[in-house]
Amino acid sequence: MTWKSGSALFVLAIALAGCSEAPQERQTESSPQMVEASDRASAPGGVAVTAAPGVAFNYRYAFSLPGVQIAAAQEAHAAACEQLGIARCRITGMRYQLLGENRVEAMLAFKLDPAIARAFGKQGIAAIEKAEGTLTDAEITGTDAGAEIQRLAAERARVQEELARIDKELARTNLPASERAELQRQRAELAGRVEAVQSGTSAQRESLANTPMVFDYRSGRAIRGFDAGAPFASALDLLSSSAQATLAFVLGALALLGPPALILLLGLLAWRRIRPRFRPAKAAATPASD
Repeated sequence: MTWKSGSALFVLAIALAGCSEAPQERQTESSPQMVEASDRASAPGGVAVTAAPGVAFNYRYAFSLPGVQIAAAQEAHAAACEQLGIARCRITGMRYQLLGENRVEAMLAFKLDPAIARAFGKQGIAAIEKAEGTLTDAEITGTDAGAEIQRLAAERARVQEELARIDKELARTNLPASERAELQRQRAELAGRVEAVQSGTSAQRESLANTPMVFDYRSGRAIRGFDAGAPFASALDLLSSSAQATLAFVLGALALLGPPALILLLGLLAWRRIRPRFRPAKAAATPASD
């Protein structure tokens, strides 16, 4: 009886352990989904992007904000990069163009540590919103650099194997001159392929080590949302734009037609002043002829 009760307790313990492991496995399987969901929720610009090992990302953001605010926003982004240090952020390009009255276009390019690239983009968007601007376009592209590095490594191994075979053939003393020349030509071609593979591998590793990011700035009003105050604000913007356009048209018309109209008016005044002088002379000449 004691052995039977002990066996029953042992079987019961195994069953309980199996039941407890099943929910734990379900919880473990669901945890990556939760991490992925939280990762997507924190993506900038509403774009769901998750970090993936071996993937090289490229970020590009476009902003619209008042022209007078572009220089300050660009300087704020540059200062934020400089505060991170050259090991984590470097400015690789900058442009500022004044195209006309209140028309400004600018650009700022960075190379970032991949671990902080997305956070830096979110901070850049926040700086634009603080400057009364808005994010108008966001593009995040990725390249599977890890797979490309593996492909290049396999190609290099094949080329090295072929080079070893050719070197073994060239070591023969009884090799005909024509065959030796052909093998030397093939070896030179394979050596060029090795250099190309090494260059491609270095480029892919560079893309993994540094993430490019570009900020494009354009002057313009921030795009209104769909809140309750947006129609009223849009109507005020339309009224202001219409008044400016009307004033500009009137000033342009005055600038174009003003000088000719002034000359015509002066001529008319001069004619009205000298015209009475000719009337008495004409009246006196008429009785003399009679």
